[in-house]
Amino acid sequence: MEIVILAVVIAVVVIGALGGLVIGSRKRKQLPPPPPAAPDITAPPAEPHVGDEAETPREEPRRTIEEVDLPEGSAATSVAVEEPPPVVEVPEIEIPEPTAGRLVRLRARLSRSQNALGKGLLTLLSREHLDEDTWEEIEDTLLTADVGVQPTQELVERLRERVKVLGTRTPQELRSLLREELLNLIGTDFDRTVRTEPEASKPGIVMVVGVNGTGKTTTTGKLARVLVADGRTVVLGAADTFRAAATEQLQTWGDRVGAYTVRGPEGGDPASVAFDAVKEGKEMGYDVVLIDTAGRLHTKTGLMDELGKVKRVVEKHAPLDEILLVLDATTGQNGLVQARVFAEVVDITGIVLTKLDGTAKGGIVVAVQRELGVPVKLVGLGEGADDLAPFEPEAFVDALIGE
Repeated sequence: MEIVILAVVIAVVVIGALGGLVIGSRKRKQLPPPPPAAPDITAPPAEPHVGDEAETPREEPRRTIEEVDLPEGSAATSVAVEEPPPVVEVPEIEIPEPTAGRLVRLRARLSRSQNALGKGLLTLLSREHLDEDTWEEIEDTLLTADVGVQPTQELVERLRERVKVLGTRTPQELRSLLREELLNLIGTDFDRTVRTEPEASKPGIVMVVGVNGTGKTTTTGKLARVLVADGRTVVLGAADTFRAAATEQLQTWGDRVGAYTVRGPEGGDPASVAFDAVKEGKEMGYDVVLIDTAGRLHTKTGLMDELGKVKRVVEKHAPLDEILLVLDATTGQNGLVQARVFAEVVDITGIVLTKLDGTAKGGIVVAVQRELGVPVKLVGLGEGADDLAPFEPEAFVDALIGE
């Protein structure tokens, strides 16, 4: 029993000692200092104004931005000024020159650039003695003028015979002789009419083809002026959807003479545009539909096949009346390469020679007709809107050899 009491006493003593240690350690810990009292803050003196009249700012009445009168024309004004809608100018319809006698009116321009052929031949034929050297010079003159080898040989042979029979040669006799032979070479029996007569159920349909750069789209627009001048109503089919601005260019030509233009999206299907142009021309009762096709590089077989597709699609409506090939007359014999390939793809019915007033040689008329067996029907003799003229062999030859 005594042992139990002793153990209890020891336990109480140990517990008391441990309690004292805990209390003592707590007392030794420092409590955080109380927060300092908020200091008295004195407002800084007001910023002085510049100058001698510095003073402490004082309360002043304030106004909102709505109450402030802003100067007239200020960008900060909150009231938007409505501008009047833009005025759309309707293009003035032009009245083209009549086509009758147009080539005669342009004869002076043509003769200035073609003297090398006509005047050169007259000078050579006027020599007192026509020896072999002279005849060779005559051949060279004809070849240089792009007449072509075969036509040149034929013309020189006929001139030799005629001069031998003629004997004495006066200037007037030589001129008549040369005029007659040149007319025979160019041909006066071709039908050079551009077939655009409408029929009971359809308009006249003309497709214009050619390489880019020959003036094809411009020629289509000028042809529209020719037809309007002759009293026809015209629909333009802008099927050259691949060349930048070709559609807008043709639209401008049409607007100037009151022709209706059918367009498609840029890069769209040319055959679809051509089809729609013929369809609308029939439905609206127009006299003529002119279709401007995309310029085709004659070395690109796929593109030439597409040109054939345009022709086939158009003919689902009605047969074509004309397929005009536009050639740059300044390219000379190189243009014949283009002519051959186009003739294989579509049935060319007529030739349009552009830029015949520049450095072109008049003999290209003979060469291209011989190559294709189709006539030159139109010639371009300048940059003016009315410088496209029906081709007249007599007026052309007279311009070559002069009066």
